[in-house]
Amino acid sequence: MQLVDYHSPLGIIEIKGNKLGIYSVLFVEREQVKYMKKPDTATPLLECFTQLDEYFKGERFTFSVPFIFEGTVFQQAVWRALTTISYGKTASYKEIAILVGNEKAVRAVGTTNGKNLISIIVPCHRIIGINGKLTGYAGGLWRKEWLLNHEKSNVK
Repeated sequence: MQLVDYHSPLGIIEIKGNKLGIYSVLFVEREQVKYMKKPDTATPLLECFTQLDEYFKGERFTFSVPFIFEGTVFQQAVWRALTTISYGKTASYKEIAILVGNEKAVRAVGTTNGKNLISIIVPCHRIIGINGKLTGYAGGLWRKEWLLNHEKSNVK
């Protein structure tokens, strides 16, 4: 497993993966880049780095980097459903529960959303409360708000 740090406008993002794909993309609370790209850095990590660059420049609206979910069948279904939420749009926990075929699983969807390890690429930041209010985000609500505003300002 390899690690690479990406310096985003919101702080450092740690990318973890290997030649098969990306396992995590997470905000970390440190000031300095700790893990640098190297000549032997796996291709998916390099692709992720490039695609995050494009995303933050407002040039990328979907991600094509291969990623690997580690979780239950239900969790994987929820995370896949998150990837169907279009750039610049939002959805509620209930809408995702319906998408995965269990409209009563709203709380389980919320819990699973909070366990998403592939931030931005699997866009858990696009989930809001049914009342339209921002709800929790592992990277901090201020980052969630920034990401949503960033996407809305780049929708053509």
